[in-house]
Amino acid sequence: MNDTTPVARAAIVYESMFGSTRRVAEAIADGLRPFVSVTVMKVKDAPEAFPDIDLLLIGAPTHVHSLSRPSTRVEAAKWGDDPERRLTLEPDAEGIGVREWLETCGGTPARFAAFDTRADMTEIFSGSAAAAIDKRLRRLGSHRLLAKHSFLVDKDSVLVAGQLDDAREWGRTIGETLRTTVAV
Repeated sequence: MNDTTPVARAAIVYESMFGSTRRVAEAIADGLRPFVSVTVMKVKDAPEAFPDIDLLLIGAPTHVHSLSRPSTRVEAAKWGDDPERRLTLEPDAEGIGVREWLETCGGTPARFAAFDTRADMTEIFSGSAAAAIDKRLRRLGSHRLLAKHSFLVDKDSVLVAGQLDDAREWGRTIGETLRTTVAV
């Protein structure tokens, strides 16, 4: 086996309303791929358990200081219907969210990392979906590989410049960290 063959396995599960969280998940996967075999999936497609992976990454948009709820996803759909906002709702955005999915999870992998998209302001004012994900996964017995990470959006729910580069770099950091913690 050569040094460029990924040996660890990761899954990225994400929820996205207008595409920003999806794009971040894809960029994280790009950064991870040199180190890890990675699968990216919408939360609606995620299984209840991941018995064959070394790391689970979960990301979601921050709604009302935490994870989305059915009511906040309905509100997001209204934003998508407003032509002045110029937002396109992601397919299945109004379906199951990370909050509900985490309530149905069976066994979780030994390691996880959480990320979110949130408004470009101090976290004390915006809140963090990643903080809620982190808390729930630790309660389920999983261990945090790296501290949660937030990727910022502007008032129009568009990623702030440089956030996708930051996501790729975070993916590389995760890959390097995972490589040193997973026995080869």
